[in-house]
Amino acid sequence: MTLQDDLRAAIRTIPDHPKPGILFRDITTLLGDARAFRRAVDELVHPFAGTKIDKVAGIEARGFILGGAIAHQLSAGFVPIRKKGKLPHAKVSIGYSLEYGIDEMEMHADAVTPGERVVLVDDLVATGGTAEAAVKLLQQLGARIVVACFVIDLPDLGGAKKIEALGVPVRTLIAFEGH
Repeated sequence: MTLQDDLRAAIRTIPDHPKPGILFRDITTLLGDARAFRRAVDELVHPFAGTKIDKVAGIEARGFILGGAIAHQLSAGFVPIRKKGKLPHAKVSIGYSLEYGIDEMEMHADAVTPGERVVLVDDLVATGGTAEAAVKLLQQLGARIVVACFVIDLPDLGGAKKIEALGVPVRTLIAFEGH
């Protein structure tokens, strides 16, 4: 079975969530499938094995699960990028637009140091707003973002192109048409 077939079979699609017309791509089924989870992590890690990666930054919440596993495989530190108000120490924040308004994400101000090589991870890239904000947050602290990795790309929504426009390569494992 090809990687794409394996991952596609492990991802649950929920119609009309969170609103009518949306096909929600749920990776909790992939995370619960040991073989598919391992395969996804291995594929995301593979291009960077043997290179120096200082930190893996994961976007709350599914990016924490994938990012922790990837950081472990790369012998790198892990940086959580969280929703506003969740971090206890000095932090930097950035606002970003969502379909239904504005939100903010934060990370600790000492989470990365200038010049550190960082891999950004989340489960899915759709419109790219969240990932774009995370890239800008990391760059604000001087991180060198090696790549932004996602299990799923929704190419019709253009998010990967937004990240690439910021000078950050994007790696995805599977694409689903539509949104």
